[in-house]
Amino acid sequence: MANLKHIRSQIKSVISIQKVTKAMKMVAAAKLRKSQERMEQSRPYSKRLENLIQHLLQDVNRSMLPLLNKRNEIQNHGFLIITADRGLAGSFNTNIIKKAESEINKVGKENAMLFCVGKKGFEHFKKRKYNIIYHATDFWSTLNYNDAINTGKNIIDAYLNEHVDSLHAIYNFFKNTASQEVTYKTLLPLELESESQSQFNDMIYEPSKEDIIKSIVPKYFNTQIWQYLLESFASEQAARMVAMENATDNAKEMIDDLNLEFNKARQTAITTEMLEIVGGAEALSN
Repeated sequence: MANLKHIRSQIKSVISIQKVTKAMKMVAAAKLRKSQERMEQSRPYSKRLENLIQHLLQDVNRSMLPLLNKRNEIQNHGFLIITADRGLAGSFNTNIIKKAESEINKVGKENAMLFCVGKKGFEHFKKRKYNIIYHATDFWSTLNYNDAINTGKNIIDAYLNEHVDSLHAIYNFFKNTASQEVTYKTLLPLELESESQSQFNDMIYEPSKEDIIKSIVPKYFNTQIWQYLLESFASEQAARMVAMENATDNAKEMIDDLNLEFNKARQTAITTEMLEIVGGAEALSN
């Protein structure tokens, strides 16, 4: 009977866990729908702005704006590492941290300056005594454009004050619900690939292209960070939804296995009792 009580207790525990994982899956699914919609609405604007800057840079002197200049010697490498504040999202945070450590090892820990967005990444690198010059946590539930502006301002200030000579972003790019891709991009100095920009060829600019560049580059920088945050948040919800769905399915399998084990143990106990009764009756008759 002790074994039966233990199995029954295990079944109750797994059922309770299954209810929690199912609820977390539903919450993640609801958040995913909203975050995916915001992310997809932002993508065309971010891409259009990038294309416009690429076109303008063809006819302006890049030395006119410090954010466009390459340093002669890059000593301090900046890394914008975007993780989540919470776990229970599969390998979402682990993949980002592994990628960040891999890139940091290439330049040396002493030459890496970190901008950590998200508690998981911040706590990981703080514990290992990396050079963290900025961090932002506990804002994902109220994520808005001001969060991107604050992060962008700190990064730009660090770059202009020569605390960092380059800046690379590491985040999860949302491909679909089942797939999120760890992405590594160079943000500073701005290195925009030259592409055919025929949609801008016939445009007349007022004011001058130089004035537009000076005004639009900081906005573009903040927009890129905003896009990274949206991509990461949508990826987090998708990863958590999938992880909780898998956990719920695993719990169901465990419950089925435990019920089978319980039925076998109960049948064994009944058989044993019957044999004891029969054996006792035979002993009395003799």
